[in-house]
Amino acid sequence: MPRVLVDAAAVPADRGALIRYVDGLVAGLDRAGADLAVVCQRSEAERYRQLAPSAQIIPGPVAITNRAARLAWEQSSLPLLARQAGADVIHAPYYSIPLSSGLPTVVTVHDATWFTEPDQLSPRASFFRSATRTAVRHARRVIVPSKATRDELIRVLAADPTRIDVAYHGVDLAQFHPPSEEEIRRAAMRCGLHGQPYVAFLGALDPRKNVPNLIRGFAAAVKRLEKPPALVIGGGVHEADVDAACREVEATVKVVRPGYLRAPDLPGFLGGALVVAFPSRGEGFGLPVLEAMACGAPVLTTYRSSLPEVGGDAVAYTEPDAGSIATALGELLASSERRHQLQEAGLARAREFTWEASAEAHLSSYQRAIE
Repeated sequence: MPRVLVDAAAVPADRGALIRYVDGLVAGLDRAGADLAVVCQRSEAERYRQLAPSAQIIPGPVAITNRAARLAWEQSSLPLLARQAGADVIHAPYYSIPLSSGLPTVVTVHDATWFTEPDQLSPRASFFRSATRTAVRHARRVIVPSKATRDELIRVLAADPTRIDVAYHGVDLAQFHPPSEEEIRRAAMRCGLHGQPYVAFLGALDPRKNVPNLIRGFAAAVKRLEKPPALVIGGGVHEADVDAACREVEATVKVVRPGYLRAPDLPGFLGGALVVAFPSRGEGFGLPVLEAMACGAPVLTTYRSSLPEVGGDAVAYTEPDAGSIATALGELLASSERRHQLQEAGLARAREFTWEASAEAHLSSYQRAIE
């Protein structure tokens, strides 16, 4: 079995879906008996020792806490660390790679929406476009989390399909599970709901997540209800378009924005919702959909990019415009029977996605890189 060095130092500090990918993968690789070394931020070293007790954990220098310093470290110091650790292959799990490592390099490209969503105005977009082009051109193998992402890389970057491996994410069923009443109560209290039912969203608030249309669609769906639920938007930052959408509807509906939620609160937040709505215009995988299903939540999402690969027949679908969201969400809120069907189907579907299976797919990709 090859010795693999995973560069967990690249993971962003916001601890969103990307950190859950790296955490789940590292733990899965360790359980699979991989010969593993993990380089990480110094503050994360003890956590990775707990996640992967058999792995060699290598704390990186303090200076890699901002992007410019990290990228410089990645090009110069990471290859040296990999050789000192006796690695046969380097796995870069976050778009960018060392270009002169002297070792086979595998990169994870999480999505192609930086290229396919023209209204992606984030200042990060140019960096990710450049990093993705470079990684796809120079990495020995490219791992993607869905067939949809593979197909988009081939279409927009003319990527070589023979060097792309699909490895679906898993879900940690110990962390994401049908919540107890106490977990639901605690999450609701943290969001200031005081017993009011709610529709939940969890994720970043960048344009492709389509949160403004969710707000407008939600307002239309509940405007005739005598006791409407709240809409709780968890995660992300407050984008100007989201602020504007809230101002449009704030007189008629309750929109709660608690910001990032603690990991222990996520099962109660997701599983306690009437519906988890995730009307994204494009995803590389859609981990929030899988995690919501694992928590026993009925899920509404879009039939775009990878989302049908994750949701299958276990979720409800809508088009991403506000009118379609209003119709689909209204139908779900009106039918407890349909929500119950989705809860049961989602729980069964979520059990099909494991980090053990993901780890095996990654190990196969590492072996191909060496060969």
